Amino acid sequence: MKKIVLLLIASAIIYASFFTEKDRLDREVKRLCAIDGGIKVYETVPLPPDKFNKYGQINFYRPTQGENTLGKDYLFKRETYYYKQGNPDLFRLHTQIFRRSDGKLLGESVFYKRGGGDIPGPWHGTSYMCPELSVKTDILRQIFVVNNEGQ
Repeated sequence: MKKIVLLLIASAIIYASFFTEKDRLDREVKRLCAIDGGIKVYETVPLPPDKFNKYGQINFYRPTQGENTLGKDYLFKRETYYYKQGNPDLFRLHTQIFRRSDGKLLGESVFYKRGGGDIPGPWHGTSYMCPELSVKTDILRQIFVVNNEGQ
C-alpha cells in the first residue's frame, strides 16, 4: 500500500511540475505577444489576379528558397530566437518582407510559440501560439493584394 501511495505522490509531483512550467510559458507567450506580437503592414502591393492561386495565395512563394522565397523582386527574412529550447520550448518568430528595388520594409510579423511540456506519451504534444495563425495573420496575404482594376 505504501508503494502505491508513494507512486501516486511522485506521479502528482511530476504531473504538477510539467503543467506548472507549461502554464508559466503560456503566460510568458501572452506577455511577450502583448509587447510586439502581430502584423505590421507598412505598404500593400497590388498584384494582377494571375499572381494568385484559387485560394487567394500568391503563386510565386517558394518556401525552400531562403531569402529568395518571394523571387527576385522581394526579400524574405525570417529569424527565430529561442528563449527556451527543449521540452517545453519557447521561441519568437520574426518575419520581414522587403522590396528589393528600393529596400523598403513592406511589412513584418512577430509570433511567439510554446511547444511541448506535456507528459510523455504516444500522443502529439501541445503548443500555444500568439497571435493564432489565420488568414488575418498571414503576412503575405496582408501585403500582397489582388488588383482588380481594369477588369
